[in-house]
Amino acid sequence: MWKGRFQQSTAKLLSQYSESISYDWRLYPYDIQGSIAHSKGLLAAGILTREEQGEIETGLLKIRGEIEAGVFEFDAGLEDIHMNIEAELTRRIGPAGAKLHTARSRNDQVALDLRLYLRAEMDAISALVRELQRSLVGLAAGNIEVIIPGYTHLQRAQPVYFAHHLLAYVEMLERDAQRLGDARRRIDVMPLGAGAIAGSTIVLDRELVARELGFAGITQNSMDAVSDRDFACEVLAGIAIAGMHLSRLSEDIILWASSEFGFVVVSDAFSTGSSLMPQKKNPDAAELTRGKTGRLYGNLISLLTTLKGLPLTYNRDMQEDKEQVFDSVDTIKAALEVNAAMLSEMKVNAHRAAEAVSDPMMLATDLADYLVRGGVPFRQAHEIIGKLVAHCIERGRSFPELELATYQSFSPAFGPDVFEALDLHRALEARQAAGAPSKSNVKAQLDRWRQMLAPSPGSV
Repeated sequence: MWKGRFQQSTAKLLSQYSESISYDWRLYPYDIQGSIAHSKGLLAAGILTREEQGEIETGLLKIRGEIEAGVFEFDAGLEDIHMNIEAELTRRIGPAGAKLHTARSRNDQVALDLRLYLRAEMDAISALVRELQRSLVGLAAGNIEVIIPGYTHLQRAQPVYFAHHLLAYVEMLERDAQRLGDARRRIDVMPLGAGAIAGSTIVLDRELVARELGFAGITQNSMDAVSDRDFACEVLAGIAIAGMHLSRLSEDIILWASSEFGFVVVSDAFSTGSSLMPQKKNPDAAELTRGKTGRLYGNLISLLTTLKGLPLTYNRDMQEDKEQVFDSVDTIKAALEVNAAMLSEMKVNAHRAAEAVSDPMMLATDLADYLVRGGVPFRQAHEIIGKLVAHCIERGRSFPELELATYQSFSPAFGPDVFEALDLHRALEARQAAGAPSKSNVKAQLDRWRQMLAPSPGSV
């Protein structure tokens, strides 16, 4: 493609080093989509005749069909997906194919392909996020009566409904969906027409081409258009944060499924065994999700590091953007899908949860609140209950086992109704503030999420 300038052929070693067709072949539907739209821009500009544009479009669609059928032969000597398609098109239809690259460069072409690819993938990922949210809501709704210990520092802290705990992840995933949706808006800007760096003296109607491709707008600076990969960084950042949320969910599941906790049972279909120990049942799906999150972080840092020292505009370093993008997209899609399926088959051990949440010490804060309602300043109430806890530990007794006189020896603000504060369900239902885990609040949140996640009319 640059034989006019060079006296020697590219060294085979460099060709092998610089090819990207081994991975960027997967951009083929977007490269063909962009080329067809570009040919229509060339037609409108009078560069192509209607017959030539028809030949180009028909030829490109045939090539797409062959790639989809697995019979198209890619040539590593042609470096990338752009030249593989263009060279084959020109071989098949002749001069019309050679005109296709008029007023464009591989620089704006690859920027276009990557935007088209990520725009489609953001829609696919968002749909998978919704499926995982539905799985979480379904598991929560099916176990609305189950109460588990809530933890801080991995120590039992306060009782919460299991459903409330799961809904925390639904909220996290909603932010993930919003972040990716916001990134999609910045992806949805067409760079085609920027050329290699400074556009072309052959002026095309970029707005027409953008409409053909369904873009919301066009780039306004040719140098920025070909050098910008902010949108890819933003997507990788959003995916990495989503991965972090999935990893935290995975850690909870791993703990809950352990013999020490025993709150949930992961189905056999999403567990593995041991080649040595016959009794083992391992939550591998959750562990793999936790592990793959590191790859998502690495891909983001890799791309940011590649871009950080590049002068404007395009540099060949930028070829290194695609493998990270492809890997992160593939990884998060697989993680979302497998977690949604795993949760849909998960069972909750309500008996083990009830045993764990029967620890009266988790209502220590409720006793402090009881004193506050009796007029005791909170810091003083906190100290009183702390001393009461120490008293119970020293004597091997629990809150319900203490006599009223013992309570009153710590504070005269304790009355006969103190034992009502030790009723687990009453204590939870008292948590009525917005966002708190009373049963009525949890039910309201489940209703809200069911409505929000209901498929829209006409959707598949």
